[in-house]
Amino acid sequence: MKTLIVKSVGSYINILSYLSKPYAANKALNLFIKPRKGRVLKHQIDFLDTAFNEELIYNNQPIMTYRWLGTKDTILLAHGWESNSYRWRPLVTELIKKGHTVVALDAPAHGRSGSKTFNALLYAEYINVVAKRFKPSIIIAHSVGGMATSAFLNKYQLPDLDKLILLGAPSEFKDIISRYVNMLGYNNRITQQLEQTILKRFGVVPKAFSSAKLIRTVDTKGLIIHDKADTIIPYNDALLINKEYKNSTLITTEGLGHSLNDPSVREHIYNFLEA
Repeated sequence: MKTLIVKSVGSYINILSYLSKPYAANKALNLFIKPRKGRVLKHQIDFLDTAFNEELIYNNQPIMTYRWLGTKDTILLAHGWESNSYRWRPLVTELIKKGHTVVALDAPAHGRSGSKTFNALLYAEYINVVAKRFKPSIIIAHSVGGMATSAFLNKYQLPDLDKLILLGAPSEFKDIISRYVNMLGYNNRITQQLEQTILKRFGVVPKAFSSAKLIRTVDTKGLIIHDKADTIIPYNDALLINKEYKNSTLITTEGLGHSLNDPSVREHIYNFLEA
């Protein structure tokens, strides 16, 4: 049923493309950048409220942050698509036991943060605001949070950053768009116009936005963890990032999926942090 609904939406936008390609491509892009999930749910509130909640601002939009105080390094956590800071609960619980100060932020249009739409460039700006406020020496990012972190580090640098961990991070934005186009079944009229629409909206064409290319300027010691059978972000993305990220180590998991929310992954993280 879900697949049928998705294809129906794609067919509707395909029809619109014969009336106006720019209008239809705008519709397609707006659908792509608007998350359907990720806002804070009732059962998540109790945990998030164990932290100091602090709202920062970027371009008049609120950025919600959560801070658990410790005596060691400050670790910044950046979640992925259609998620929020609650996804880090098991990791946060252990990190604060180990004495770390932990800061998590909600991405644009996610959790308690502002904006009606999401994109990695905007997320990078949110991360920059949070990094300026809390000065982390370690960043752990999941999925598109990893892509946004790569963009942030490429643009702003972070001289005091000691370690970077990327979990299931995508590399090539053009591939993300390609998977979206295939999922919706868009025709060639939409596909061709979509690239121009993205360039006009964000100032970059999909093929030019690549975590692997962005990460080349990062010298910080890095750990990449990716599942070989990840059905959301292909394992090849990890290989691309690892190839360009000269100071990184790649750990391959099997059977954990895209979330990587597993005790074995957390153990890899702890070992890397303590090395």
